[in-house]
Amino acid sequence: MWPSRVRPKERSCASSPPPPLDRPRPAPAGRRVHMDEPGALHLLADAIRERLPVHPLPLPIVVVCVGSDRSTGDALGPLVGTRLSRRLSPAVAEIRGTLDRPVHAANLSENIKDLTPDRLVIAVDACLGSAENVGTVCVKDGALHPGTGVNKTLPCVGDFHIVGVVNVGGFMEYFVLQNTRLGLVVRLSELVADSLCLALEEHAQCGARQVAASREL
Repeated sequence: MWPSRVRPKERSCASSPPPPLDRPRPAPAGRRVHMDEPGALHLLADAIRERLPVHPLPLPIVVVCVGSDRSTGDALGPLVGTRLSRRLSPAVAEIRGTLDRPVHAANLSENIKDLTPDRLVIAVDACLGSAENVGTVCVKDGALHPGTGVNKTLPCVGDFHIVGVVNVGGFMEYFVLQNTRLGLVVRLSELVADSLCLALEEHAQCGARQVAASREL
């Protein structure tokens, strides 16, 4: 979990795979969508598509959903992972981080140590931000730096990342996360998971068509 108001300083990270080299076009630095904004689902799906490679990938995309089911505000990641694991085929995406098997501060390193540079990784996490941004989802380039919102140093992860602003940050972060409204977190998780499903399934279908066409040549 990291705060949305101030982006952490970028740093090198050996555990983060390099970005794919065959993106369709340079993606914008970030996209912010409020969950109540008309067309929010498709706006987020479009932002995700812009960051996916043009050509089929040799291995499924990895979605690392960071968070803990023991904290309401920090449960965004596990909720997203659980919804994705029920909807997406393992051939489309490998999901790490669910309510049953959360990826959190204590086991993050263990869960990402096997990721190699040929894997495209999307990270998902909750964050705290300003009052006017609560309820928004941000799609941002580069690796996620989890834990900075609560002053923890953890491995960075992801070629790009998605964060949902679950509450107001700046003071007593642990207390704020524990007292975050569950309904808000569930709604954000559904929006994030559904936009990922839409984008990743379309990407997989396009890849399958490209492979089929190449075999016909």
